[in-house]
Amino acid sequence: MFNQSLQAQGCCTFYCQSCGEVIIKDRKLLRVLPLPSENWGALVEEWCCHPDPFANKPLHPQENDCFIGDSFFLVNLRSDLWQPRPELAPVETQCPSENHFKLKPKANTKVICKRCKVMLGETVSSETTKFYMTEIIIQPSERKFSIISRSQFVQSVIAQCLVELSTARSTFRFTIQGHDGKVYILLWLLNSDSLVIESLGSSKSIKKFPLLEDNLKADSCSAWNAVKVLYQPCIKNRNAKLCSAWESDISIHSLTLPSATCLELLLILSRNNATLPPSLRSMNSFQVDRMARADWSWIFPFPQVAFLKM
Repeated sequence: MFNQSLQAQGCCTFYCQSCGEVIIKDRKLLRVLPLPSENWGALVEEWCCHPDPFANKPLHPQENDCFIGDSFFLVNLRSDLWQPRPELAPVETQCPSENHFKLKPKANTKVICKRCKVMLGETVSSETTKFYMTEIIIQPSERKFSIISRSQFVQSVIAQCLVELSTARSTFRFTIQGHDGKVYILLWLLNSDSLVIESLGSSKSIKKFPLLEDNLKADSCSAWNAVKVLYQPCIKNRNAKLCSAWESDISIHSLTLPSATCLELLLILSRNNATLPPSLRSMNSFQVDRMARADWSWIFPFPQVAFLKM
């Protein structure tokens, strides 16, 4: 989905998905390239018989480049009039023993939408900016911005990321962490080819959540392609032991998003779980003693099942 939006031909415009504010206007991208996996540096050292030519050289896009990561775009903003102006974070202090040292102010690297104040990404360097896929819509410049419901957009982006990563890296367990480094959700991808038929007649209890109100405007019955996941929230120190074990497991991939989007995703998962029949909302029917010669104990901390719309 992302590669189709970023074909290196013609001009495209970057919009804030939440409010439609123009972030980058009429940018002609000459190169749209995927970033290598996180361990590419180690692979270079293993395969090269000479010193690593890329040592201490980050992969930053040039003026007309766009690099695509797992959940973000890297864009060079050198020629744009719109430049993020990060504010200074509060001064921090440390008190080792009896001495007091005042640290220099740290720059706030957040990139904020000027209209709706949503976090769009982060500044990586003086010229390079990281935009999260869940916050940005990229369209050809000749096309007008079309409003997409926030809930549907977040689900589609996350579902696409899970499918692509599971295919490319043969991994099916993910941690969803915020830009602050905290893990918010543990996800286990079960199926990527589900078809869900949903009745929306009994969703009155969620009207107080603006993020989900768009779902109430649909027809009484709808069908959509989806991915099936198990999930477990990690907010307020829930599942801390399990979260720590997953973070130290190299087979589990981490997706980084703005912290507010992580909470939005958790709300979406909870809502989608509530629409399922009670018998399908959990995986508690599994029995360990029936799994001969296999350690399935890590299945049981996942009582909740949900679908994400593609």
